[in-house]
Amino acid sequence: MTTTAGKSFFIDQTRCTACRACQVACKQWKQLPAVETANTGSYQNPPDLDGDTLKIVRFHEVEDANGIFRWLFFPEQCRHCVDPPCKMQADMYDRSAIRQDDVTGAVVYTEATRKLDYEEIRTACPYDIPRKNERSGVLVKCDMCSDRVAEGLLPACVKTCPTGTMHFGDRAEMLTLAEKRLAEVRRTQPQAILADAADVRVIYLCEMDPALYHKFMVAGAKLPARMTRQELLAGLLRPFKAL
Repeated sequence: MTTTAGKSFFIDQTRCTACRACQVACKQWKQLPAVETANTGSYQNPPDLDGDTLKIVRFHEVEDANGIFRWLFFPEQCRHCVDPPCKMQADMYDRSAIRQDDVTGAVVYTEATRKLDYEEIRTACPYDIPRKNERSGVLVKCDMCSDRVAEGLLPACVKTCPTGTMHFGDRAEMLTLAEKRLAEVRRTQPQAILADAADVRVIYLCEMDPALYHKFMVAGAKLPARMTRQELLAGLLRPFKAL
């Protein structure tokens, strides 16, 4: 599959109002239970992804270049990497545990992930996405609503979004839409970017520095102990190059 084939999301964060309709729709479609939480001093709730929360809207308070207070909202989910490091890691043990759909490019975790080392898979992800469902032991994340997409339906989060933040369709179409919108936003926000657009199938438009949205907004914004995408891919592929 080429990097322009398959499906992709385009998420225009300039239009997000943090209504969290996407977060709720994901829970409802996947029939996932609510998570008991506590007040952490933020409107964000729950505080992070977990075994029952595959999509979350993150809240960050920042000041722009003019010292004006801004809310940044980040509807986070698995990025469905074009070349998924989590699958490369899993393939060393069981090539059936994580599969990549031939038609859409979706990265899908199966029941066989319960046999994988959770920390290895989570650390392999440059966006810190995989989580473990403690009841089943299965590793979980967004699966691009593969069941809906197979029937010609939009992913639940996209279908529910009321503000035009979320889009889904053929990858080439989404890339074109993203580039067009980026050009519009750059008229007033010249620093705006498309986060890792060449590497992922969930393309985020950031009007400010990606690190202001979240430390894992882009693959390069990482904890000191984590490798870059290029370092990680090189390390995972090294055993195969020796064959």
